[in-house]
Amino acid sequence: MGRAAAAPLSVASVAGAKRPRRLRRNAALRSLVRETRLSPAAMIAPIFVISGRDRREPIASMPGHARLSPDLAALHARELASRGIGGVLLFGIPDEKEPLGRGASDPEGPVPTALRRIRDAGAQMVLAADVCLCEYTSHGHCGVLDGREIDNDATLPLLADAAVAYADAGADIVAPSAMMDGQVAALRAGLDTAGHSQTAIMAYSSKHSSALYGPFREAAGSTPSFGDRKSYQMDIANGREALHEMERDVAEGADILMVKPALTSLDILARARDTFNVPLAAYQVSGEMAMIEAAAARGWIDRKQAALECSTAIARAGADVIITYLAADLAHWLTEG
Repeated sequence: MGRAAAAPLSVASVAGAKRPRRLRRNAALRSLVRETRLSPAAMIAPIFVISGRDRREPIASMPGHARLSPDLAALHARELASRGIGGVLLFGIPDEKEPLGRGASDPEGPVPTALRRIRDAGAQMVLAADVCLCEYTSHGHCGVLDGREIDNDATLPLLADAAVAYADAGADIVAPSAMMDGQVAALRAGLDTAGHSQTAIMAYSSKHSSALYGPFREAAGSTPSFGDRKSYQMDIANGREALHEMERDVAEGADILMVKPALTSLDILARARDTFNVPLAAYQVSGEMAMIEAAAARGWIDRKQAALECSTAIARAGADVIITYLAADLAHWLTEG
């Protein structure tokens, strides 16, 4: 005789009353129990600033973005603030560059001028300024050269001078990105000595050497004239080193820790969230944005859904703050659908 067929198992007999799909049944339920929620108030939009007035220079590799003179940067910042975006991060591109990058601390340079203009425009948002020399040096490296090597300790005073210039002009946050050893301590000492003890430091602590910075380097004109930045930016393979860098930066006085690039650092971001009790930022860098834009332009992905998905993953991994070139669009989608 043939063997009797087994009775089909019910979900209840296998998993009791647990049915996770109950809370996925419609949009209202999914929204109600959503664990990670994006907010424009937790986003920072980068702005590239050049000198002059009424100047706008489109950036070919960054669709929809341009280098802006301080007056246009102020108008753009006010528009971003009206959309609820929490802050802007300014990068300066000077008219002339020289080996020491001393233009970074020029009080009349693009970033200090833009900071003052944005303050005068009444934009209700956090003003942050990147602190590095790569946009200002004729060789494109982030520090002072000793032959073909970067002189770490000779670079620190120049970074501190730039931070003080930005704080003088009204920056709430200065963000050292040169990846020099001791840069946070140097900035903290310089700011405190200059009477800016309330100016916060957002440290680029976990900044890996990455292929995803290409569009930024076009925008800032900061491609190194020789070699690369692997002697000071971290090896992309190293995660424990990133946590060590974060620990050092907290000890030196960092108020916010940053990981960069965001999507290739989600594991580090999650580990940092479990380790440090300070705000964490993640920088969705230019190459990440460019990949979304390029694929969407070819119809390979849905631009809106891809941008929201990537940003949600960054927040889910532990970021309190997301620095993204898509901030304006994200704010629109989150508030207006």
